[in-house]
Amino acid sequence: MRLKDKVAIVVGAGQTPGETMGNGRATCIVFGREGARQLLVDVDLESAEETATLVRAEVSDAECETFRADVSKEADCAAMIEACVERFGRVDVLHYNVGKSQGDNEASALPIENWDEIMDLNLRGFYLSCKHALPVMREQEAGVITGISSAAAVSAGRNMTYTVSKAGMNALMRSLAIDNGRYGIRVNTIMPGLMDTPMAIERRAREQARPRAEIRAARARQVPLKQQQGSAWDVANAALFLASDEASYISGVALPVDGGLTAR
Repeated sequence: MRLKDKVAIVVGAGQTPGETMGNGRATCIVFGREGARQLLVDVDLESAEETATLVRAEVSDAECETFRADVSKEADCAAMIEACVERFGRVDVLHYNVGKSQGDNEASALPIENWDEIMDLNLRGFYLSCKHALPVMREQEAGVITGISSAAAVSAGRNMTYTVSKAGMNALMRSLAIDNGRYGIRVNTIMPGLMDTPMAIERRAREQARPRAEIRAARARQVPLKQQQGSAWDVANAALFLASDEASYISGVALPVDGGLTAR
């Protein structure tokens, strides 16, 4: 097992309701299969508990607990780390899978409240989670931090604030990797491309009043690799690799998982 006895916090362990599986939930399942002891964190505790039920259904002896936190609040981020140490004794992996683009727009039409909400969730929450995990990992002289950024971080589009926040995650990741390498802490991000997840599909179907199949087909046509969207399992498998000892010399990397989208 690639994460046997490792303790992982997955932030954003629940998911938006929809027909498919989200990145956070898939990551929890993959981590559970590979032996991780997990604290599943979400602002929607019921959704995190649904994820825990799925993990336990696959792994009968899974050590999997849930915790409610709003990552825009520093006290919640501190409490989440404290809860993990109290329950499991350490923090080996911090996986940050929280983000949103709903309410975004181009600069002249964007309400400041929308900017603040998106930046708080996507970037500020990542910073706060790392801030409180780092002292524990430094004392251990080991740890892995992975943030879910986006291919949007290296492109331009209508979701201006989302793009800025994800580019900020990449910049923060590189700074953290440099500052904490001497403690044996590795920090990376994953940049998913056009993925068939509830967050990506359901909002567009609702806002555009278009069938999901039509949205999926339009997105798939943009992807160089077989003109297919990726799935949450593609992101989860990349997260597993980065969390595992197989990636022990990889730090400071923004890894595209996008079927060649950013290469184009």
